[in-house]
Amino acid sequence: MSSEFNPYSLSQPPSVGGSQATLQNSPYARPSGANLPKDSYASLPREAAPLLPEDQPQYNSSPLAKEAGYLTDAAPAKRPFYKTLWFWIGAIIVTALAVVLPVYFLVIKPNHDKSGSSSGSASGSASSNSSQSQGAAPQALLQIGGDGSTVTAEDGTTFVYNNSFGGYWVSNAQNPFDNSARANSWTPPLNETWQWGVDRVHGVNIGGLFVPEPFIAPYLFEQNPGAVDEWTLSTILASKGQLQEVMENHYNTFITEEDIAQIAGAGLNWIRVPIPFWAVDTWSDVGVDGTGQTVSEPFLARVCWKYILRLIGWARKYGLRVLLDLHTAPGSQNGYNHSGKVGSLNWLNGPMGLANAERSLNYIRSIVEFISQPEYKDVVQIFGILNEPFLPTIGRDPIESFYLRVYEMVREITGTGEGNGPMISFHDGFDALKNWANFLPGADRIIIDDHPYFAFDGQPNREPVNITAVGGDGTQLGGKWPQQACNAWGANMNTSRANFGITVAGEFSNAINDCGLWVVGVGVPANYGPDCGYWMDASQWSDANKQGLMNFALASMDALGDFFFWTWKIGASTTTNTVQAPLWSYKLGLEQGWMPKDPRAASGFCESLGVAPQPFEGPFQPWQTGGAGAGTLAPSATANIPAWPPAISNTPTNAAGNLPQYTSTGTPVTLPPQTITPTASVTPTATAGNGWFDAQDTAPAVTAIPGCAYPDAWDAFNAQFPLSGCLPGPTST
Repeated sequence: MSSEFNPYSLSQPPSVGGSQATLQNSPYARPSGANLPKDSYASLPREAAPLLPEDQPQYNSSPLAKEAGYLTDAAPAKRPFYKTLWFWIGAIIVTALAVVLPVYFLVIKPNHDKSGSSSGSASGSASSNSSQSQGAAPQALLQIGGDGSTVTAEDGTTFVYNNSFGGYWVSNAQNPFDNSARANSWTPPLNETWQWGVDRVHGVNIGGLFVPEPFIAPYLFEQNPGAVDEWTLSTILASKGQLQEVMENHYNTFITEEDIAQIAGAGLNWIRVPIPFWAVDTWSDVGVDGTGQTVSEPFLARVCWKYILRLIGWARKYGLRVLLDLHTAPGSQNGYNHSGKVGSLNWLNGPMGLANAERSLNYIRSIVEFISQPEYKDVVQIFGILNEPFLPTIGRDPIESFYLRVYEMVREITGTGEGNGPMISFHDGFDALKNWANFLPGADRIIIDDHPYFAFDGQPNREPVNITAVGGDGTQLGGKWPQQACNAWGANMNTSRANFGITVAGEFSNAINDCGLWVVGVGVPANYGPDCGYWMDASQWSDANKQGLMNFALASMDALGDFFFWTWKIGASTTTNTVQAPLWSYKLGLEQGWMPKDPRAASGFCESLGVAPQPFEGPFQPWQTGGAGAGTLAPSATANIPAWPPAISNTPTNAAGNLPQYTSTGTPVTLPPQTITPTASVTPTATAGNGWFDAQDTAPAVTAIPGCAYPDAWDAFNAQFPLSGCLPGPTST
């Protein structure tokens, strides 16, 4: 690893759950006991009350009685009326049908027959979706389940769906792209419009599934000593002949359908799904290392894609919207283990920085082409184009240039305006949100993504959480932590909503410190100190400790407003058979009492701690949510952004204008759609698409230039620099 890349001054950069947002000298790094700004929490009209009553007519549209499990249209047989008892039984049945059947024909069936984009503005309406215009399925093929219903998974196992919030799942054997499920009563079904500025993102990450990290899936790394990231893990597994077997078993079992059902049952409505670029493809030759050996990327290529599609299908079934996040880039965009390889940063930085960025555009393009298809656009409503590029090393100009290049490419594919492809999410690069104010005004549906954590501020953070909360009423617990979350994050998020537009916390957690098995990376000590044992074993936690953590979670949710907790599940260690990073597990927190059963309970929590509300008054501008003016970029909006390709930092002095690049003569990768197979009892009425939304997008992809002696794209610093033969020739038009 190059010496200039280490914001923590540690022996190697910490690597954790997709984020090291609280870096030294960042707006979140505050020394212990420092005065905090009197900022405030996030508030929007729908969340005015901490708990919405479940009988509100505008939201309570669950089609089922709790006991039903399936919706049927079997009418009651004729009953004799000469006995009073039978008469009243018949009356009860008729009454039940009078309730259920109108709900079906007025709510569920229209939702099946209508289709549409749900990714637009508050004033938008549903749009056409060819995958949903095939007509409603016969009742025997259409299963709809509410609270208490039994779900049969694809492997034949069953579980009970628990959702006391009015959510319902939908399984349509004829049309697997049915979008009429609903996560809960206050969230619109997938085939209705999500209203930014009204509806709130209450989400959780599915971390560690497709991009395994040591602290999330410790068993993979414990069983393969020497593995510190997926590069080394893949190399070790391949040497044993176990790469596909082990990784595919992990993809298949770490997260199950029941997990997704439980997420909906927890009152959440979004999931953020980190995926690697090797879901699309890898290269077997990415240059030569210092010994002259050809370097091949060791990752298991293309195998996880079918499991990504399965997960999206589960999200659809339970009414959860998806933010699909590209978590890795060729060469590593940040040097953290969750980028694929811990070490040096070779993306938009160093001799291979430009070539790696060009290649990453290939993968972004393939993913956007797939998720913009009508079969997917109402489920995958946000695409995070790259997780946590490290701006302090890369520089602002290259990142802004890349973001603009991606924006233009994506909207060339999707078109502009509500319902045309996903929202585009840009990470803030660990820079202050205020520095992104007025970035690309007029751009169609862009989001800025912030990852606030206290765990990575470089401090021990040993202050307790099981004492009276600062600013509270004397009965609340949490110590300094809940109020600190309100002060540090609330006003920043709302100011960004006013000055940039849609602002989301793509990651946060309950970690007030960096304790936990391999939270900061394999073999990297915690800043907390050597005595992390208490925080690694939730069975030792007192009720007061759990209540303090609960209040920290509520304060964080209230301050952030639109959020994704990192992460849903932490796997058990093979040495203890317990979760050893419990502060990071939403699922474990629900089970053991330090995460809220209903995220709406967070509303108003910061104000209860004496933090005056400074809410975003809204609404968002129409162009920010795909309305009038969306996609109209004035020349002034891009005048100060360097043209693509930008100048790259940390390159040899003799490299000006001669950085190795790739040439646009390759074949783009079309991601395969899921297979819909007819059976003796089911004739599908939907098609799965062909994996490529824009038939007019026929440009070639980048590929290596024959004869170029590329340095190792993942470790190009101090490598032999090619002075010729590595620039693309003129392209024909």
